Amino acid sequence: MITGIRSAGRLGLLLELDTLDDVLAVHQHLKAHPLQGQVDAVAAARTIMLTFTHRAEVRAAEQQTAQLSGLTFSTGDRELKQIPVVYDGEDLDELTQTLGMSTEAFIHWHSSQQWLGAFGGFAPGFTYCTPAESTQPIPRRASPRTAVPERSVAVAGDFSAVYPRVSPGGWQLIGRTSADMWDLNREQPALVSPGDTVVYVPVSAEELTLSNDTESQPAAEHDAATPAERDTPSGRAQRPPLLTVEDPGMQLLVQDDGRPGYSDLGVSRAGAADEAATRQANRLVGNPEDAAVLESLMGAVRLTAGCTAVLAATGAETTLTITAEDGTTRQVPMCAPFALSAGEHLQIGAPTRGLRVVLGLRGGVAGHPELGSLSSDTMSGLGPAPLQASDTLSAAETTSHTAVGMPEPTTLAGTGEDGSFTLRFTYGPREDWFAEAEQHRLAAQPWQVTPQSNRVGVRLEPAASQDTEARSLQRHRTDELPSEGVARGSLQMPPSGNPVLFLNDHPVTGGYPVIGVLLPQDLPVAAQLSPGDTIHLLPVDPDSLTPLPSETQS
Repeated sequence: MITGIRSAGRLGLLLELDTLDDVLAVHQHLKAHPLQGQVDAVAAARTIMLTFTHRAEVRAAEQQTAQLSGLTFSTGDRELKQIPVVYDGEDLDELTQTLGMSTEAFIHWHSSQQWLGAFGGFAPGFTYCTPAESTQPIPRRASPRTAVPERSVAVAGDFSAVYPRVSPGGWQLIGRTSADMWDLNREQPALVSPGDTVVYVPVSAEELTLSNDTESQPAAEHDAATPAERDTPSGRAQRPPLLTVEDPGMQLLVQDDGRPGYSDLGVSRAGAADEAATRQANRLVGNPEDAAVLESLMGAVRLTAGCTAVLAATGAETTLTITAEDGTTRQVPMCAPFALSAGEHLQIGAPTRGLRVVLGLRGGVAGHPELGSLSSDTMSGLGPAPLQASDTLSAAETTSHTAVGMPEPTTLAGTGEDGSFTLRFTYGPREDWFAEAEQHRLAAQPWQVTPQSNRVGVRLEPAASQDTEARSLQRHRTDELPSEGVARGSLQMPPSGNPVLFLNDHPVTGGYPVIGVLLPQDLPVAAQLSPGDTIHLLPVDPDSLTPLPSETQS
């Protein structure tokens, strides 16, 4: 049953199990009978990732999960899902040659047996299915694609799945389908859920086109409207827009506290990257802490007020300039509430320190929640699309306002004498994939933020240092890690040996070892890192939060 329990940050546990059947049984039990404080339970090939709200709940769960035994997976009234497939994938011919099979034999193997929906992950609607009868281990592509076409049918390892939307991926593409794997208009958004039976049905390209053309209702374009438009109830006049976007800058998103609890469906938490700045912005304008805000990447945003709005800008330090209708201008301070009158324009400048500016609007940004949240998820595509010029915004209707706050100090973290930032982390769950010297090197040498970073993750590379020889880390294990759940704040280590620090929009499962996980309270610091910034990773004890002595860091 459970063969091991590994620490995955201060708030997570990674359960290791003997077989996929054990995974399904324990996961089914934990979903039906969640542990105290359990937020997510992400099943994978041989593991279950559990996350909790508080450290004490993690310690209690270690004892409770260790005692789980004798569980069996109950199929109940298993649903049969038939997925039409045109077997014309880009990798099909080369794959069959590698396997020593004819194309016809492979198609027969894939389509003549039933598959079990085992677990979700990677992306909303992406369900790992395992064959009920004969297995045929499939190698992944040597070089992953940067963009797999939507609704591609693919295989890898012992699994088969359908890519619900365009996304990166290293699986072998064997065909395509017309099946809509993820639809928020359905009671169960995922077409295939854990426990379902799946049959892949070979069809011709003409039959697939006909099936696609005769679907009863196409999926709604949930992200086409602005938050203000989507908040308009049927039969009620739309409220006048409070703000109009004149220039969104590089990226302007609506964010709140995200979607915790849906990771087993492949839905990451998302939400505001800098939670400290978001709470501060809402506090300053008298909102609840979870009210929706605007998150600007690199500033350069221009907004116009349709009527008087009360705002507060926090996070990255920048200039806030208001231009009146007569052309006069005035500056307003950061981290303090201010009024923007009808017809006035607010210009948010480029940050001089930090990366993301958070703009709180009294009342919060109005919109239509998806899975309980207004957050824009750049990985899955859930939530409103990035705001564009001419989009309008309204304040949400709420009665929970409090008085506006007084000016506060910035929440931005300071730097050390050398100008670097320090991020605290705990080792695990896969630090043993690295020799002790390499584990120590992770903390001993500085790392630099690369321009390839985004809301999914901060990519790091060795930074030049006078004290240490900076280089990428080397694994002492080179085998392939089966995909498993990954927590927000994870330091995932691809073969390059350069860490990727997962932020809010990260995939919920990954196939590279995680050497450590950041403390949750240091994630706002990570969210404000700019390309070129230097960081030091400081290992700490998960309970006391005191730094580990250098001789015991590994």
